[in-house]
Amino acid sequence: MRLVFAGTPDFAVPSLAACLASGAQVVAAYTQPDRPAGRGRQLAASPVKQAALAAGVPVEQPETLRDKAARARLAAYAPDLIVVVAYGLILPKSVLALPRLGCWNVHASLLPRWRGAAPIQRAILAGDAESGVDLMQMEAGLDTGPVLLEARTPITPDDTGGTLHDRLAALGAQVLGEGLARVLRGETLTAIPQAEDGVVYAHKLDKAEARLDWNQPAAALARTVRAFDPWPVAEGVLDGERLRIWAAEAVPGAHEAAPGQIVATHRDAIDIATGEGLLRIRELQREGGRRIGVRDWLNARRQGGSAR
Repeated sequence: MRLVFAGTPDFAVPSLAACLASGAQVVAAYTQPDRPAGRGRQLAASPVKQAALAAGVPVEQPETLRDKAARARLAAYAPDLIVVVAYGLILPKSVLALPRLGCWNVHASLLPRWRGAAPIQRAILAGDAESGVDLMQMEAGLDTGPVLLEARTPITPDDTGGTLHDRLAALGAQVLGEGLARVLRGETLTAIPQAEDGVVYAHKLDKAEARLDWNQPAAALARTVRAFDPWPVAEGVLDGERLRIWAAEAVPGAHEAAPGQIVATHRDAIDIATGEGLLRIRELQREGGRRIGVRDWLNARRQGGSAR
């Protein structure tokens, strides 16, 4: 089976590895063009490009697949299947119809809940108890295709956007590997249409969403902190200082303080008044500084210095 893989970020790398290990012939890896990254804004290769080159897989980086020449080059690879994992480019109908087995997508949610760009963070923000990955047969609509295989995982109270991302990336590779193995054995996977009810869209993250509004309930603020770790990281203003908040939890407690006021300090945490309950902050970061524990921040405040 000739397979073309299309993906860009870290999330897609385990799935590329699953394709390479499956016994299929990965004839090309498609990924986004190199983009400026880091403080120097130097052009950087995507994680998928780096992994593909290391495995000796030819890499293609078209700006779009709507271009006739780009589609012709893809067709020349004569793929039996295209596997798409967080690629970042829209596949036109002509591309979807190109492979004999169509196009598969590994999506990090339990469809039809959280179709779209940011399903991992949206699930945490909403307080979902469970997430998972779906192996989907792609259609022209946004994550509307029928589901071939699915795997589930609980969202724990300690999960962040980063930990859930890594777990779902591994789970996605596992499900993809199973699907490839079954097709290579000659099986036909059953495509189950998505339910018409329960459709929710996971819109792209906006940095403005990471600004904590102390008038919200502590439970919602704690979910925001978890969801936006490691990006874009929650921010809040305490005593006039803007801080990035890395670790926090909601704790019960009645108070009469104004939202945003520090109501208690502990050895390694501070309690902040919110619209409902208290937010206990354990790790934060000052502007231009590094991520530190609250104890270091409190010591710096007492000494009138900086914990950078």
